[in-house]
Amino acid sequence: MRSFLLCLVLALVLMLTGCASARGPYSPRPESARDSIKAQRLTQQAAKETDPARAEELLREALTADIFFGPAHNNYGVLLLKKGMLFEAAQEFQWAQKTLPGHPDPRMNLALTLEKAGRTDEALTAYTSALEVYKDHIPTIQAMTRLKIKSNRTDDSTPAALEEIAFKGETEAWRSWARTQLSKLLP
Repeated sequence: MRSFLLCLVLALVLMLTGCASARGPYSPRPESARDSIKAQRLTQQAAKETDPARAEELLREALTADIFFGPAHNNYGVLLLKKGMLFEAAQEFQWAQKTLPGHPDPRMNLALTLEKAGRTDEALTAYTSALEVYKDHIPTIQAMTRLKIKSNRTDDSTPAALEEIAFKGETEAWRSWARTQLSKLLP
């Protein structure tokens, strides 16, 4: 009986020790254990990868190398968004926002995710946040203006945004769309 109790206590201690040392995928690592160069290299490889499953694998490996490498979070979020995993994508974009405080892409990607989820108010807030970081970010201006028009929430800033898109839009399709929308707004 005594040896049974000893074995039971030992097993319990081993289980608790094992649980205490288990690391999740986003468990912070000590500064010395982070490998930002490896994370950057893997993120660049993932960006060139044509197979989404392999790109996802590379990005997960990059985040294992350095949990605080923002571009990997942002790119992983984009993959998740393409797969329709909106909640998970939003989480990655929030991580990317924290690690890339001066970059508009994670904020714009979060806005696109929220928009896709039907959360228009939150999406507009996220677009505004992206423009606060970089006021002339044309992709954000395009997406925010499109959402405002689509949701009948145009305001005094809409004509100016459409003029900017008509002049600086990323593609001729965007520039043409902006000119058409302007003609509908202005008398």
